[in-house]
Amino acid sequence: MFNNILKNISPVVKNILLINVVFYVAQWSIPSFTQNFELYPLTSDQFRPWQLATHFFMHSPYSIGHIFFNMFALVIFGSQLEKIWGPQKFLIYYMSCALGASVLHLGVTYFRIQSIETGLSLEDLELFRANAFEAFQKGMNFKDPILAQLNILHNSPMLGASGAIFGLLAAFGYLFPNTELMLLFPPIPIKAKYFVIGYAVLELYLGISNNPSDNVAHFAHLGGALIGIIIVLYWSKKRNSFF
Repeated sequence: MFNNILKNISPVVKNILLINVVFYVAQWSIPSFTQNFELYPLTSDQFRPWQLATHFFMHSPYSIGHIFFNMFALVIFGSQLEKIWGPQKFLIYYMSCALGASVLHLGVTYFRIQSIETGLSLEDLELFRANAFEAFQKGMNFKDPILAQLNILHNSPMLGASGAIFGLLAAFGYLFPNTELMLLFPPIPIKAKYFVIGYAVLELYLGISNNPSDNVAHFAHLGGALIGIIIVLYWSKKRNSFF
């Protein structure tokens, strides 16, 4: 099975896969690589503009599953879409979904930060700004639960291709709605359209729940899917350029 999958990898998907692997090796080899190229919130002192274009080629160095499942989905769904659209349109689509995911994530994070900071005194804000990042880097946090949550929002970076992958899922569910996918847990078949809709609803629920212990960027996933659907609908109306 895996031999057939590898033989059918499309050109752009193959290059994206290789870039992700190179970045992953660099994360293990260069101590400062991850911190420099993962995406920090706009309000963080660690934010750099280039992170918008680098974070989605990186994955958690502490979880091999993070990169494996994203790249597996890239190969399975991305190769199918690239064969339909061609390399150029597929690359445009993939990058647009990745950037759309980061924009929504940054926007939601900024809104949450502002909503907390408006309720703080100047004294608390000064205390926070003087100690936040250093404490966070040392694995420490404020005793005050509000300042602790603010510190997590300010200094928690995002990395991974999941936003772009959700864009691929959205497109696949739209173009092949009745194709049956096999879930891993539980191992049952489900039509692509139901899988995508159900997954999106779950991500929206988890994103709104805003559990402080949840380190998944749910709104990035939704952002990738949203941009993906917008692009696919636009291309569908202009079939001459779509095909």
